[in-house]
Amino acid sequence: MKAIALASTGAALFLALASAAGCASGTGSLGSIDPLKYDALDCGELDVAMGTTAAGISRTAISRGTVGQWNVPAWAPVGNRAVGAIQDRQTAKIDGLRQEQAAIDTARKRKCR
Repeated sequence: MKAIALASTGAALFLALASAAGCASGTGSLGSIDPLKYDALDCGELDVAMGTTAAGISRTAISRGTVGQWNVPAWAPVGNRAVGAIQDRQTAKIDGLRQEQAAIDTARKRKCR
């Protein structure tokens, strides 16, 4: 009976951690980046897109660092795995945002300089 209570508590903790980090829905990945969608934007719109992407990278990196500092109680057996999964998901999101930022930068160099 005690094992069932610990397992359900661990599952509840995992769901709470995932929800708190904003990772309960979606994969965290942006998918493939289409550089052609940035060709239609003018320089001002590209600058706004670059700033929005940079803010997203910063916000996600701060969140990833906060998750890394969580103290997971010893009685939560899946707690450390949940923290690792959340951090991996946030790292994938940052990688996708960096790819998007590179595509925006390429379009800016081609059109605006």
